Amino acid sequence: MTGPRFTDLVNALPATVPFVGPETAERARGTPFAARLGANENGFGPSPKAIEAMSAASAEQWKYGDAQSHDLRAAIAERLGITPAHLVVGEGIDGLLGYLVRLLVAPGDAVVTSEGAYPTFNYHVAGFGGTLHKVPYKGDHEDPEALIAKARETGAKLIYLANPDNPMGTWHEAAVIERMVSEVPEGTLLILDEAYIEFAPDGTAPQIAADDPRVIRMRTFSKGYALAGARVGYAIGAPTLITAFDKVRNHFGMNRAAQIGALAAFNDQAHLAKIREACTTARARITQIARDNGLNALPSATNFVAVDCGGDGDFTRNVLAEIIAQGVFIRMPFCAPQDRCIRVSLGPEAELDAFAAALPCALAAARTES
Repeated sequence: MTGPRFTDLVNALPATVPFVGPETAERARGTPFAARLGANENGFGPSPKAIEAMSAASAEQWKYGDAQSHDLRAAIAERLGITPAHLVVGEGIDGLLGYLVRLLVAPGDAVVTSEGAYPTFNYHVAGFGGTLHKVPYKGDHEDPEALIAKARETGAKLIYLANPDNPMGTWHEAAVIERMVSEVPEGTLLILDEAYIEFAPDGTAPQIAADDPRVIRMRTFSKGYALAGARVGYAIGAPTLITAFDKVRNHFGMNRAAQIGALAAFNDQAHLAKIREACTTARARITQIARDNGLNALPSATNFVAVDCGGDGDFTRNVLAEIIAQGVFIRMPFCAPQDRCIRVSLGPEAELDAFAAALPCALAAARTES
C-alpha cells in the first residue's frame, strides 16, 4: 500500500513552520507564560463593541460567512474613499499573501524581499516554487533602492516591503515609498505590507491611487484592532488584480463572527485612539527598561520594540532563552545583524513588569555563558 503521491516540489521542500507559537512553547515548558510579549499581539484588547458584536453573532454560527464580506468592504471603501471593487478581504495578511503568490508565482519565477524580513511570505513563495532573491537591510531599515535594483536585475514578479517594518519596527516616510512605487519595473508588483500602519506617525502612509497596477497594499485587523485570533485582513489594489483573487481564494474562508467583529472594531475609532495612547506609554516603558539595563531600544512605529542587546546573535539567543526560561515570551529577528536584538511586544503594565524583572537576570546569565 502506497502513501500520497506528493508533487516533486513538495517532496523537495523541508517541513517548516515560519513561527513556533507560544502555545507550542508552553506545552514544551509544561507551564504557561507569565507574560505574552512575543507575537506582536495587541494585549490591550479589542473594542468592547467588537466583543459584543461577535458574542451576539455566535448564535448564528450555523451560517456560512458572507462570501463577499460585503458590509466590511463597504465600510472600508467608504472611509478610504475608494470602491469595494478595490478591496479583497481574507484570512489575515498571511492568507492574502498565499493567494497572491498563487496568482502570480510559478516555479522558477523571481521574487525579491529583504534578508530577515517577514518569513511567512518566503514560506508561501517556496511553496509555489518561486526563487527568492534577498537584499540586506540598510541601517535597520528595509532598503527600497536595493529592492528595486534587485527586481530589475532578476525580472522579479513580486517585491515585498513592510512599512512599518517587522521585525525591526523602523519605518520610511511616505515620500520614500511613493518614490519606490514610481520606480517599480514594468511587469513587477510591489506588495506593501502595512500591518502596523495604525501605530505609525502621521506622514507614514503614502498617497497611492487605488487603481495603480504597480502596487497592492495589505492591512490587518490583527494589530491595531486587536483581533489577531479572528484572522481578518484586507488588500487594496486595482480592480483587475482584486477580481483575480476570486479565482483562487477560499470563498467561505472568512468566519461570520470575525467579519461582524471586524466591522464593529473598524467603526470604533475612539477605541483605536485609546490603543494608540496605551502603546505610546508602553513603548516608552520598554525604552526605559532597556536604558536601565544599559541597552538601546530602536525607535519604533509598531506595537513592539526591538532592543539591541549589545552583542552578536549568539549572545542575544542566550538572552532570549533566559528570558523565556523565566516565563516571559518574546522573540528575536532571525538574521544578522538584526539578530543582535530582542523584540518585545507592547503590552499591559503587569506584563512589562515581568519583562523588566527577567531582563537583568537574563543579561547576567548570558554574559556568564559568553
